Amino acid sequence: MDVAVSAPIQTFKRPDRRPVGWAVSPGLTPYVEAVEAMERRASAIAERAESELVWLLEHPPLYSAGVSAKPADLLAPTRFPVFQSGRGGQFTYHGPGQRVAYVMLDLRSRGRDTRAYVTALESWLIGALARFGITGVTRRQRVGVWVVESRNGPSTEAKIAAIGVKLRRWISFHGVSLNVRPDLSHFDGIVPCGISDHGVTSLDALGFRRSMSDVDAALRESFLAVFGPVSDALAPTGRPAQAPLE
Repeated sequence: MDVAVSAPIQTFKRPDRRPVGWAVSPGLTPYVEAVEAMERRASAIAERAESELVWLLEHPPLYSAGVSAKPADLLAPTRFPVFQSGRGGQFTYHGPGQRVAYVMLDLRSRGRDTRAYVTALESWLIGALARFGITGVTRRQRVGVWVVESRNGPSTEAKIAAIGVKLRRWISFHGVSLNVRPDLSHFDGIVPCGISDHGVTSLDALGFRRSMSDVDAALRESFLAVFGPVSDALAPTGRPAQAPLE
């Protein structure tokens, strides 16, 4: 049985309270460039040459395949570019109107516990949603954050945020994506995360029309409660961003 989980906030803080860098890239950042920059930063963190970083950005429309992706779940292989990804999980969509957060943390300094880390990511997203009056829930058999609706009939649920992570030398990379106002029809080209019996939703689809900067502020505030302090930082790539799609 797929049971809702309602647990206290899972914190995942550093004992030394060292701030995590917090970077935001405007416009659209190409996927390959982002992954390369993330890989470089994660390696530098492992060597203790760079500090931890959360990087917020948006991508052009694309599908990415995690290590558990099934070819049959790619329903429209020519609709958008498809990228193989080293993160956990299956197929997912990234695109304009979706806030992607790449999270590069040193788990050697936070407790080497992968499950606790994923739970902390869920708590972070749930806390951010709560700041808009949205109740996010988790499911024991499904990674990510979901919302439950029962407006005109039986309760239905849809995924509002996805999680896909990778650890190397106890440094995390990849991270989370939160649907703010993406074109939800773009998810039709895949079976998102291998789950066909539940849909996807967004803040906009739920009637919560918030700017990306509002969402970033909520994510930052919630991150403080779960992971600890942050400080403004530069994005790990110097390439100018593409213009955002309106």
